Amino acid sequence: MPDWNDVRLLALELPETSERESRGNTQWRVKDKLFVWERPLRKPDLEALGERAPNGPVLGAMVADLGEKEALLAENPEAFFTTPHFNGYAAVLVRLDRITVEKLRQIVTEAWLARAPTRLLNEYEGRS
Repeated sequence: MPDWNDVRLLALELPETSERESRGNTQWRVKDKLFVWERPLRKPDLEALGERAPNGPVLGAMVADLGEKEALLAENPEAFFTTPHFNGYAAVLVRLDRITVEKLRQIVTEAWLARAPTRLLNEYEGRS
């Protein structure tokens, strides 16, 4: 089961990624664009989710588009979820206690790819 240190290591190995804190939670950015972040559930989230609200750590992750978001939600509803706050927004919430480190690597990398500027994408894809 991955933890926040795994998120940190995976995010910071991607080009031009920075880490910062906002409202007491850690977030990772590429060229100042948020791509993954620590996302504790807030009161409206808990009310919307009811008994389905997870207790463990929750990662917010950007996705390429709403189609990708829907695909992830359908692929593994035990690990991926959303709340009304994210309706219409290309991001998913991820239960870290329900995924592997390899799946986390995929999520973090895909989130970075969704937010990185074209120049960085071209450099990254040239090295891959």
